[in-house]
Amino acid sequence: MQLERRAGRRLVAGIPALWLAVFFLVPFLIVLKISFSEAQLAIPPYAPLFSWAHGLPVPRIHLSSYAYLFTNPLYLRSYLYSIMVAAVSTLFCLAVGYPMAYAIARAEEAWRSFLLMLIVLPFWTSFLLRVYAWIGLLQNDGLINNILLRIGLLHHPVTLLQTDFSLYVGIVYSYLPFMILPLYANLEKHDPALLEAAADLGARPFTIFLRVTLPQSLPGIAAGSLLVFIPVVGEYVIPTLLGRTDQIMIGRMLSDEFFDNRDWPVASGVAILILLLLVVPIVLLQRVERRQLEREGLEAEA
Repeated sequence: MQLERRAGRRLVAGIPALWLAVFFLVPFLIVLKISFSEAQLAIPPYAPLFSWAHGLPVPRIHLSSYAYLFTNPLYLRSYLYSIMVAAVSTLFCLAVGYPMAYAIARAEEAWRSFLLMLIVLPFWTSFLLRVYAWIGLLQNDGLINNILLRIGLLHHPVTLLQTDFSLYVGIVYSYLPFMILPLYANLEKHDPALLEAAADLGARPFTIFLRVTLPQSLPGIAAGSLLVFIPVVGEYVIPTLLGRTDQIMIGRMLSDEFFDNRDWPVASGVAILILLLLVVPIVLLQRVERRQLEREGLEAEA
């Protein structure tokens, strides 16, 4: 019986591990290999990483791609700008998504499914079409400017498209469900008896929120923030269609190196640095959460 359980556990754990190995680890190793190659005019457009001499493989590792990335200020500005956009967008999504998730979690059970359907409803249409729809709304002769002109709030159209405003509007609109759903899953599990006990002890509603609700919702905040921050750092479509023309995010730089410049080693180096930039905070966060769970377990046993 125990052998069957062990075999079942290995099978359940082995399928996701095999999936990650095939669709993440193998492509990552290929990109890592290309990043240490040298660009050349050939097909594929990079030199082999190993050459043969006297029947033995000789490595031809080049660090020129990484040296170029660290010495070119354009890439540094792109990295910093991408991180800033992702951080600000995450804060906006949290500020808008937390009240919405809280309201859904505290709504009557008959309404929760309907409200959650409204949150997921935008995913039923194409992501690209939704971004193009914002172009029609934000352009100078778009719906928003026309309404403001007709009601007399404006005397001439205001430039809304290709600005930081349009960029953040598009990102927050597109990634807000990724913040709301983890927060709702966390807030929905809170015990109402804790809130009632705090109220019976004389705590005001704002104090109850700060002392009871907010600490319990920190795992949901962390999960939602990661689901928003990570993809926004490498976002390509929204900054290209809605963002400023004088600021380029790192996703656009990656695409330009691959398809326009055909410098695959530099593009691979950009991808590796993005991955390291995102994986390190995730690993640190997981360690902090693991230590916190271990500490809570020890306190519960004591």
